[in-house]
Amino acid sequence: MIAAVSVFGVSYGVLAAAAGLPAWLAVAMSAIVFAGSSQFAAVAILGTGGSAAAAVLSGALLNSRYLGTGAVATRVLPGGRLRRFLLAQLVVDESFALAVGAGTPQHPDPRMLVGSGTALWIGWVGGSVIGSVLGPVVGDPATFGLDAAFPALFLGLLWPLLRRREGIVAAVAGGVTAAALLPFTSPGLALAAAAVAGLAAGGR
Repeated sequence: MIAAVSVFGVSYGVLAAAAGLPAWLAVAMSAIVFAGSSQFAAVAILGTGGSAAAAVLSGALLNSRYLGTGAVATRVLPGGRLRRFLLAQLVVDESFALAVGAGTPQHPDPRMLVGSGTALWIGWVGGSVIGSVLGPVVGDPATFGLDAAFPALFLGLLWPLLRRREGIVAAVAGGVTAAALLPFTSPGLALAAAAVAGLAAGGR
């Protein structure tokens, strides 16, 4: 999983370089934002001449799905408010799924959550550095199949969760919602709505 995230980070760095972002800015975004989908959306908007405000809004919509995982993670993260706030930055789709696999949906394993989140952050930032610096050499990520790394990773994360009935219900509800909205709305809004639908259906 770390290898897949690192490869996807390379893909992001390449696209950021192609969009004209300085390498330091692309890497800083990975270190601070640490959210692949929102970073790709921001790079795509900025690369086509869009405003920074539009890029931020798109990223915020895509990241709104973390409201649900954050609400669960806050129950298990150790320490006081400041420490939990800092550790929460490591809660991403992959680390949360691994923590649920090691624990339960209601009580994810905190060590897995923090440990895997740290390792994934290192891989993501490291991949972004490589992609940003070697972007002109690597060229189009699709040429090497790098664009397929993240969808394959998410399918791998989803599969174990489908052993639970609530996981199947949540996946179906989210998938149907996203498919229905994508032709009419932005990807960020469709993803946010799919996350809400999945949480509502799977939490019953």
